[in-house]
Amino acid sequence: MTKVKVAMDWLAACAGCEMSVLDTDERLVQLLEKIELTSTPITDLKHPPKEGVTVGILSGTVNNTTNLEVAKEMRERCKVLIAMGDCAVFGGIMTMRNFFDTNEALKRAYVETESTVDGIVPSSEELSRPIKAVPVNQVVKVDIHLPGCPPSADAIYYVLSELLEGRIPVLSGENLKYD
Repeated sequence: MTKVKVAMDWLAACAGCEMSVLDTDERLVQLLEKIELTSTPITDLKHPPKEGVTVGILSGTVNNTTNLEVAKEMRERCKVLIAMGDCAVFGGIMTMRNFFDTNEALKRAYVETESTVDGIVPSSEELSRPIKAVPVNQVVKVDIHLPGCPPSADAIYYVLSELLEGRIPVLSGENLKYD
């Protein structure tokens, strides 16, 4: 039996969503009998395969130019895209930065912090540029929104199980929590 290919990546995030994936415990082993994790922050940070995957999962906020590129690449390379967690679904805590001048935020982060000595704001063509922090669906089409901070292991398992059965998950009850 051919396994369903699943790719995951994170944007501006704390890793709470990825911990919830691991919290599926022995159910993760059951899922791995049916899915192949091609790329994930849990195992390795690499790009989803060029030939594509069935399911792409993004956690975190689109917060800089690199996040934007990652979101676009994932959308291009997956059939079904899941925005997982409050940051990916709503923008999360990172959107608080939108209320402040970007240059002032960079100055505070790189120059004025208590632990910084002779700090400078990094500037290089290779570094990401900050952009307005937004949820994933404001930059690419999202097929399934899985909220929660983080979403429960049960909700993640439910969504993936439904997709494996060929159904679009309908989130309600305990699977639709905003913690």
